[in-house]
Amino acid sequence: MEQSIIKDSLSNNGHINDLTKDATNFHGNLALSYIVKMSPVNIEFTDLTYTVPTGRKGSKLILRGVNGQFKSGELTAILGPSGAGKSTLLNILAGYKCEGASGLININGQPRDLKEFKRSSCYIMQEDLVQPKLTVLEAMCFAADLKLGSKINAANRFAIVCEILDMLRLNSTRTTMTERLSGGERKRLSIALELVNNPPVIFLDEPTTGLDEMSSVQCIDLLQRVALSGRTVICSIHTPSASIFAKFHHIYVVTAGQCAFRGLVNDVVPFLHHVGIDCPKHYNPADFIVEVSSGEYGHELVDKMISKIDMKFPIGLVNQMSPDGYKFSKEIAKISWWEQFTILLRRKMLQFYRDRNYMYLKISLHIFLGVIIGGLFLDIGNDGSKTLFNFGFCFTCLIVFLYIPMLPVLLHFPQEVQLVKREHFNRWYDLGPYFCALTISNIPAQLILCILYLLMVYPITSQPMEFYRFAMFISTCMVCALIAESMGLAVASTLSIVNGMFVGPAMTVPLMLFAVQGIGDEAPLPIYRQIIMYVSYIRYGLEGLIVATYGYNRGKLPCPEGEMFYCHYAVPRQLLRSMGMEKIVFWVDFVALVIILLAFRTLTYYLLRQRLRPNKTFRALHLIGRLIKSHFRME
Repeated sequence: MEQSIIKDSLSNNGHINDLTKDATNFHGNLALSYIVKMSPVNIEFTDLTYTVPTGRKGSKLILRGVNGQFKSGELTAILGPSGAGKSTLLNILAGYKCEGASGLININGQPRDLKEFKRSSCYIMQEDLVQPKLTVLEAMCFAADLKLGSKINAANRFAIVCEILDMLRLNSTRTTMTERLSGGERKRLSIALELVNNPPVIFLDEPTTGLDEMSSVQCIDLLQRVALSGRTVICSIHTPSASIFAKFHHIYVVTAGQCAFRGLVNDVVPFLHHVGIDCPKHYNPADFIVEVSSGEYGHELVDKMISKIDMKFPIGLVNQMSPDGYKFSKEIAKISWWEQFTILLRRKMLQFYRDRNYMYLKISLHIFLGVIIGGLFLDIGNDGSKTLFNFGFCFTCLIVFLYIPMLPVLLHFPQEVQLVKREHFNRWYDLGPYFCALTISNIPAQLILCILYLLMVYPITSQPMEFYRFAMFISTCMVCALIAESMGLAVASTLSIVNGMFVGPAMTVPLMLFAVQGIGDEAPLPIYRQIIMYVSYIRYGLEGLIVATYGYNRGKLPCPEGEMFYCHYAVPRQLLRSMGMEKIVFWVDFVALVIILLAFRTLTYYLLRQRLRPNKTFRALHLIGRLIKSHFRME
């Protein structure tokens, strides 16, 4: 891929060699020379409070009116004991959590416009989620394409990628697959992906978690360099070592939802002395202030720290800017819907091509099922005495294209949702282009597997060898497979893997039961049972397959000698009449299946959007769920 990028760059700009040379010769320079410089961002928050509802006790106060200021060009660490509110404070400042928060957050002296602020900031979460089946260079190039777009030519985009990889010491891993990276390399790649569009504000949730001491030092050293280049870098961190602690410029300590200290690293020990306790000479100041703030040396010291912090380190005024002073959306490129779609589709198809073992496994499974099912229903399609068994074959095909497309989605899509949630929150792309790319990229695989299975079982079971009948049969199975996949996506976009693997198969049971109502009974069903029956898409699929096989004036089927008594349904019209399908029109059922497919896709898109950006109804449902869970825990 790197060679293709260079080739495209040469066609746009003949100076790629010079650009790449300049990028790869980058050693220790703090600025990214090929990215537009952004305005500095200073964040100030006043009386910030966050409340979460609980069970019978009503609500719990997580943050209790905290105040603070984080400045551009500084690396800030948020410290505190477990449960103190570090991650909550970070989430609120990043805009990741807004419901239940109150207080004032100013950006460069102006009230924060959350939509604009999100466009100028990025949030690197604790779990290092990176796209699988891509090399480091490919992941970076896709990020550059999505964030920078065609407004910056391919040569400059590639130069930016090279410069960032060199800055973060990832040059040696360019051709390494992301899933084979070490913990430190994955963390640096997560940071590198967000540096592509030069965001002025970077939030990180415990960036050293899971790293050894050397990797942690390298990570914080990198963040220090990034901050010195003019960015505002804020991270929560748990018990840093003394060497890591010394690399921070600004420290913010939280205890029980209140601020116990804010200021420079060198001010920690003098402040503790001021409140009446001295840090031992050879003791890590970070560990000591966390221990003191957690109450290990007496809660009166904690109260004294909280009461004296405003007097000792008052919050200074930042330079006031005009109301448009931090409108960074004009500076950060916004690529078109079509560009996002094409880039995401290329990424999806490349990942699909790389995941060959998974595809080989699905192909083997379909071949195995083709052999087994073909053997069970051998030569029954043209046997007048076994037409009812052929009905079972059609129903079995629908069951295959119900579970096989749905179950893998329930297993892997919840993890992909987490990736989409991070990339969408950091404004890589809109949900519409991603969802269209996801939909289109899944069609070729389903089509190949569907054709492979039916090319085996259709002739083995001696179904009618007429092209239009085979086309109707395969098109019905294909749409049913896509509907099952859509059902899996709808469930997986809302629930976890464990819950989804329970809910998904459980939903299929009533669908199968509803579909077979009235079969074999010539008396018409009551209207309420007909409505229930046609709720199931399997009913439309079953009618489509039966009509494709026995409809359109198919002639009388041959009966084996000695079994004439059992050939009651040798005439296809008689079979259709007994099943209540004599007046069924194939294209009506097929159109109904297409409509159901579109409805499920629309539902999936809606649920996924609510997962990424819930409205009031979904927030209320989520709140009710949390209250019910907390109630049962208390029981």
